[in-house]
Amino acid sequence: MIPHLLDEKEAAIINVSSGLGFVPLAIMPLYCATKAAIHSFTLSLRHQLKDTPIKVFEVIPPIVDTELDRGARAKRCQADRGIPVTQAASEIMKGLQEDLYEIPIAGATNLIQGSKQNFDQVFNGMNRS
Repeated sequence: MIPHLLDEKEAAIINVSSGLGFVPLAIMPLYCATKAAIHSFTLSLRHQLKDTPIKVFEVIPPIVDTELDRGARAKRCQADRGIPVTQAASEIMKGLQEDLYEIPIAGATNLIQGSKQNFDQVFNGMNRS
């Protein structure tokens, strides 16, 4: 795939991680670990491809109100169903148009900042029993 992209005038790879890849929710360790791995992979890939026509973007959404995990959210009595899909799509398109290589969406911005400023406080606040 990548050799073909190198022939293009412009190309892009878009990876979707999550705010939970920056600050994990302890009840979802596998999900959070895979999203953290996608973040790490994206950083490495972006570095490897920096002198090519391939742009490597990372979309970092919060919970988005889709069918994914909706039943589990209801079982956990989770009131927050996430942001509307239309909001996520709009913010993604804006970030791509502005060539923002990291595109944090809505509440994910707070997790990214919190992971850098006071990880323990944010982690403990999210993971209260």
